Amino acid sequence: MSQSLRHPEILRIARRDGLVSVEALSDALGVSHQTIRRDLSDLAEAGQLERVHGGAVLPSGTANIAYAERRALNNAAKSAIAEACVAKIPDGASLCLNIGTTTEAVARALGQRRDLLVVTNNLNVAEILSLHDGARVVVTGGDLRAADGGLTGPLAAEAVARFRVDFAVIGCSALDPGGDLLDFDMAEVEVSRAMIAAARQGVLVADHSKFKRAAPARIAHLAQLDRFVTDAPLPGALGARAADWSTRIDIAPPDA
Repeated sequence: MSQSLRHPEILRIARRDGLVSVEALSDALGVSHQTIRRDLSDLAEAGQLERVHGGAVLPSGTANIAYAERRALNNAAKSAIAEACVAKIPDGASLCLNIGTTTEAVARALGQRRDLLVVTNNLNVAEILSLHDGARVVVTGGDLRAADGGLTGPLAAEAVARFRVDFAVIGCSALDPGGDLLDFDMAEVEVSRAMIAAARQGVLVADHSKFKRAAPARIAHLAQLDRFVTDAPLPGALGARAADWSTRIDIAPPDA
């Protein structure tokens, strides 16, 4: 079966089942696993699917994909973004890190820094940094979201508001073509907003997959932040608009 026929069939199966696996598609379409992986990557690049471990899912504008799947996505890009982000954070800095797998990568990269104060509503970040004796970690408290170790709600936002930090390093679920940072949970969004308000500098960390996603809740606008660290040039209208904002755009090289 040719690629021009495979792609519509893969999308038909994805719309029917919600999730497609490399193995099942290989059997159904009579092509190799490698061919299916290329097809899924092509469809993901076109914004028609989102890659997950072992397959792909339809992109959603109202519900996030599972944490385990998000954690497995674009690991090399997240690591490069994290290294580029941390390169501009000095020893002795104070910072907030919100919920997200990219901010968890930043937490791992912070192992090269000393005398840090880190405020977080992400239990995974706290666990990573608990192994780093160069960081004092403050966990916000709040409502625990067991699926991903996130702490949300007014208690978390109020805890953040007690601080004035050097940096807020923020992840998001989607970046709108107009420049809005988007997420799925309003209770989480309120904490991210509080972190931006508490920081002298706001830094967005997000890989290129966020350019193709949608989510319903607005965190802030990219123009409100000082720096955006990503792994690919901003597409189309977003790139054109960003030229008018003071936000610095840093493209992390793959081997950062």
